[in-house]
Amino acid sequence: MNVLLVHAHPEPRSFCAAMRDRAAAVLRSSGHAVTLSDLYAMRFDPVAKAEDFARRRDPDHLNYALEQRHAFETGTLAPDIEAELAKLRAADLLILCFPLWWFSVPAILKGWIDRVFLSGPLYGGRRFYDRGGLVGKRATCLIAAGSRAHMLAEGGIHGPLALVLRHLLQGTLGYVGFTVLPPFVAWHVPYVDPTIREGYLDELERYLKRLDALEPLPMPSLDAFDREMRPLSPHHP
Repeated sequence: MNVLLVHAHPEPRSFCAAMRDRAAAVLRSSGHAVTLSDLYAMRFDPVAKAEDFARRRDPDHLNYALEQRHAFETGTLAPDIEAELAKLRAADLLILCFPLWWFSVPAILKGWIDRVFLSGPLYGGRRFYDRGGLVGKRATCLIAAGSRAHMLAEGGIHGPLALVLRHLLQGTLGYVGFTVLPPFVAWHVPYVDPTIREGYLDELERYLKRLDALEPLPMPSLDAFDREMRPLSPHHP
């Protein structure tokens, strides 16, 4: 299996970095090929901009998604986007490793998504969810959270993690066709002692070794909707 591990934390000695290293070691020891994109170490540019396209479809007005399609079709993507897109399309499994900041991902990872998840090859028109460009591939997240587990649970003060991260799990990963696995979360990381953090890494190792047994998160199917994306059944949620 080809794995793309995308890491987004500015501190090389962070717990996220420890998760990155343990994940890479476990996967490689299991015979998988692991490609790492360490976004801060790469100084990846997260800013979507006109300069991402060498030859514009419309020089007078920037529609980023349409320019993505045009650049992909004409082979004129910016080199850093082209390199990351190639890694993404070659991967059977995408792993995003990041700290939970403001109910979301660090800006550099959001920018990686904005620039690399291309309209055209990954999604467009009716090509999303179970018809998206990455159908058949899997994705998951390794998350370091400052919150305690009960705070991001059903009935907790913030609500369930799956709802907090719906924009990422469904609106991004599921949208382009990934089979999305339940994320691994290390809780209250900055405030627990080193033995607990080491225990989290052991839990992560067990999690990675049973990926095939995990039940994917539910995602919509376009078969349940008409061409205007209205539910075919009046009882559909």
